[in-house]
Amino acid sequence: MLSQKEFTITMWTPPYLKTIGRRLLRGIEVPAELSALTDIDPAEVRDPEATGLADEDVAAIWAAVEELFRSGMHPMVSLCLRRRGQVVLNRSLGYVSGAGVPGDSEDSGEPVMASLDTPVCLFSASKAVTAMLIHKLAEDGDIDLLAPVSYYIPAFAAKGKSNITVYQLLGHRAGVPGIPAGVPRETLFDHDEALGHICDAEPLDRDGRIPAYHAVTGGFVLAELVRVTRGVDIQQYLDEVVRGPMGMRYFRYGLPPEQRALAARHYATGLPSGPLLGRFFTKVLGASIDDAVAISNSDGFMAAPIASANVYATAEEASRFFQMMIDHGQWQGRQILSPLTVQRATHEIDGARLDKSLMVPMRYSPGMMLGGSPLGLYGADSHYAYGHLGFSNILCWGDPQRDISVALLTSGKPVLGSHIAALLRAVHAISSRCSPCVDMLREEPHFQRV
Repeated sequence: MLSQKEFTITMWTPPYLKTIGRRLLRGIEVPAELSALTDIDPAEVRDPEATGLADEDVAAIWAAVEELFRSGMHPMVSLCLRRRGQVVLNRSLGYVSGAGVPGDSEDSGEPVMASLDTPVCLFSASKAVTAMLIHKLAEDGDIDLLAPVSYYIPAFAAKGKSNITVYQLLGHRAGVPGIPAGVPRETLFDHDEALGHICDAEPLDRDGRIPAYHAVTGGFVLAELVRVTRGVDIQQYLDEVVRGPMGMRYFRYGLPPEQRALAARHYATGLPSGPLLGRFFTKVLGASIDDAVAISNSDGFMAAPIASANVYATAEEASRFFQMMIDHGQWQGRQILSPLTVQRATHEIDGARLDKSLMVPMRYSPGMMLGGSPLGLYGADSHYAYGHLGFSNILCWGDPQRDISVALLTSGKPVLGSHIAALLRAVHAISSRCSPCVDMLREEPHFQRV
């Protein structure tokens, strides 16, 4: 048995400090050698002339992603980076399940390694996908983005929302950012009931002037717009417009029963949010962080198409989607969306404005979160970048000025933790190593009438 002095000395050696810190932060134990946890696409392109990236650039980007994993806050991290249309990085790192997150009693069993084929829930990055389906409706003449939502869904006119347009809904200005308090969380799995509560909600502003992030609510209304104009549910429409034509295996709302065990499990990591942050996230998400994580691991969540929150995809599939956008709506010779549709969907609404839900300045297009200069969501000098964040450290974006399409997917859901600096460095590594290579202010027209 150790003496008191021996115990005290042993207790404060680095391994014990790491163990204590890991438990306080609810992080995983990260091995020194990561190669056994890494899956690398053998088809990654290593041609500096074709990609504009030297080997040291690629190595620096991946080293930053490994640093993010070493924070212990994300049991799985996957990255797919395309540059000039070429896949330069497509890798996964970590665990699907069995990661050993302290306090997660539901995650029992042996560790299961992740792979390139592991589907990950995009959470709010799903909004970018759903928005493009609505823009496709407009492209085909099925909907007018400047028409009131109530023109298509009469019940939405309740409580003074009759003039709110589809365009304003896409830009988080519909005035119904949250499902009313007291509504059971299981309502998320019932489209008609959730839609009824949203239609009956009192708006923040009857003219759509206030940007306030619609974390969940907007997706139900957009899904209903698809149903009433096309006569199909949004899952069928996604298959028709994107998933089928682009050859996706996953890239769907939720997952069928036979695929659910393949999906990366979500983990509540980092410091507990506490009362103040807890109230904030309950207001934005409709649930606490830990409750939101538990819900997202349930069969109910994976079974229901939730247009704002549960597209499942691999990093490569998410990057493929944004590559199609970068290529003006084209994928492998097939026109998925018209170039003007992509331009309309990614064009800024009215500059950086304080978002009354997130309480930070945000730049929105009708459907996308935009980058910024000198700093933005997608790194330094990312004014032309567009995409979306997902709960809590998921980033999917395209940057036409850098000619990149990126998906950085994670399975941990920390708010306060040891990951923050590493996440910023990973995004910075991508934006700094992929320097601008396209003139976005050329004088000739970007689009030509044919």
